[in-house]
Amino acid sequence: MADTSKFLETARRVIRIEADALDLLADGIGDPFAAAVQLILDAPGRIIICGMGKSGHVARKIAATFASTGTPAHFVHPAEASHGDLGMMAKGDVALVLSNSGETPELADVIAHTRRFNIPMIGVASNAASTLLTQSDVAIVLPAAPEACGTGVVPTTSTTMTLALGDAMAVALMEHRAFTPANFRDFHPGGKLGARLSLVGNLMHAGDAMPLVTPQTGMGDALLEISQKGFGVVGVACTDGTLEGIITDGDLRRHMDGLLDLRASDVQTKAPTTVRAGALAEEALGIMNARKITCLFVTDERGKVEGLLHIHDCLRAGLG
Repeated sequence: MADTSKFLETARRVIRIEADALDLLADGIGDPFAAAVQLILDAPGRIIICGMGKSGHVARKIAATFASTGTPAHFVHPAEASHGDLGMMAKGDVALVLSNSGETPELADVIAHTRRFNIPMIGVASNAASTLLTQSDVAIVLPAAPEACGTGVVPTTSTTMTLALGDAMAVALMEHRAFTPANFRDFHPGGKLGARLSLVGNLMHAGDAMPLVTPQTGMGDALLEISQKGFGVVGVACTDGTLEGIITDGDLRRHMDGLLDLRASDVQTKAPTTVRAGALAEEALGIMNARKITCLFVTDERGKVEGLLHIHDCLRAGLG
């Protein structure tokens, strides 16, 4: 049986080597990084990101991060570029080219194309004298750091640094553009992430679907409204649409004696907890869980009813 302690020892050694390299990268960040970010900000087109092998996998991830955070970007495979995909690069674009050695043969046509058509190029490599960096408009040199594999031949530390560099660029661009969670949601409408960033207004029930009565409505009609709308509650709203109160099953139990002789205003709980349509649905779900309730009426800044959010709406959207 294998000595599992050796596995843990290896894991810790690899992570520490890569962590040390990231410290070197952070300490070495300077003017070329700032120039690269400015070049991207000034570009009227897209960011074309290229890399071969492991650098290509990192390039795909960086392109995806850029695209999802407000910087239009896509990955172009260097080998495919030589067979027609160079046409994906156009004037106004910026090329971000990744290569640990800076001498990857498959990048030759990409580099030549950017020079021929005056497409600004940001190069990232570990060798300042490499073809890639000497030909780049902005050259970012990765610090000298050993690969974590021990043999020095498996891209490990170098790809970790390149990935972190791409994340640093994306966040710098986000912060400059004041990119918000609402913007992020626009690019992530599906999945758990999209659900967490859904707005109350996108999930709420509005119009005739809302269970509403006036303060003067008799409780017989109020019970009918509760039953027909199926939310287990009814809102009590004035004629101008201002929410005055809410009637829940708890209110009904407290007024069982002579209930049908009462009006909605006699039974309601006044000033109920509400939420705005622009709030995150996750925030609304937190309110409902904290207060042990299943519904929240949605009101505007003047207190007028706009909708109703049920906890089941949040669960169906993938929250919870």
